[in-house]
Amino acid sequence: MSRRSVVLLISTAMALVLVAAAGAWVVLAPNTPDFEGSRSIKVRRGSPFETFVDSLGSAHLLRRPRTFRWVARVTGWNRQLKSGHYSFESGASNLDILNTLRRGLQTPVRVTIQQGTRPDFMARALEKEMAFSAAEFLAALRDPALASELGTDTTGLFGYMLPDTYEFYWETPAPAFVRKVKQSFDAFYAQAAAGASGPFVPLSPAEVVNVASIVEWETFHEPEMPRIAGVYLNRLRDRWLLQADPTIQYALIRLEGSKRRLLFRDYRLDHPYNTYVHPGLPPGPVTNPSKASIRSVLEPERHGYFFFVATGDGTHIFSRTLSEHTRNAQAYYRVMRERRAAAAREAAAAGAAEG
Repeated sequence: MSRRSVVLLISTAMALVLVAAAGAWVVLAPNTPDFEGSRSIKVRRGSPFETFVDSLGSAHLLRRPRTFRWVARVTGWNRQLKSGHYSFESGASNLDILNTLRRGLQTPVRVTIQQGTRPDFMARALEKEMAFSAAEFLAALRDPALASELGTDTTGLFGYMLPDTYEFYWETPAPAFVRKVKQSFDAFYAQAAAGASGPFVPLSPAEVVNVASIVEWETFHEPEMPRIAGVYLNRLRDRWLLQADPTIQYALIRLEGSKRRLLFRDYRLDHPYNTYVHPGLPPGPVTNPSKASIRSVLEPERHGYFFFVATGDGTHIFSRTLSEHTRNAQAYYRVMRERRAAAAREAAAAGAAEG
């Protein structure tokens, strides 16, 4: 072999080595900027390849988008990427990112259900975290077949949306989401009921949720919850009207669309949820009660109270007789009038200072 041939062979081999090295670098070298923790993308079903590239770029996950496109097209993986929610750490290569996307190795999203909320509020909050829309979530809550499958009806289903933090795959459909939360409720309730003495008035699980929803709306002060539960159970036991303000508020929300300060005429409202007019429990829960509220009904405080009124600081004063309750209520109304008057004076003073 001539010297020239040897030189040409060596040059070709070196060129091939360099090309291979360059190719390996494009495929295997980190292609993300340096950052702490992880960054994520969400890509909807049916999205084209460029949507993945745009999402990765918007999340500042690609240092060199051109090499990512090249590797995806050379391997054919650009036609195999799966929708979903994905998280990546700094240092991921084109191969790492593409392999995650084509295998559908999704990262679950953490979703927190708030306590004492409303279906429309919850739907809008979930819409920001999950792929389903607020309308799809509300439709699932109103689906008679789904409610029946879960052992309840559409009147009661929302009450089982147990406040907690859950992990879901982003594309989980709304019915599957509702189903899993209800199953979580069932597991919690079975454990809580097994370790509790139970309410001193016979109640089904659905009725426990119903009472707990009223307790939830009455107070966020957990130490008072068993005492408030005891008041309503005393009334149920002795066949008194519940006279629970949250049930009127719920009726007004259904009629008017929003919560407001109760007026005296509201207590005469002819609505199935008005427990000042209709005896017994309302047709269903007025909100989704917290674990603490549910436990308060399963472990109520035994006492002789039949009334309570707010103090204005988040707690309540309890009483056994109507006359005692009336005095406490008048004291509360006086405090509220004084607060409103003080607020009006402050607003007037602020307006005068601005003028």
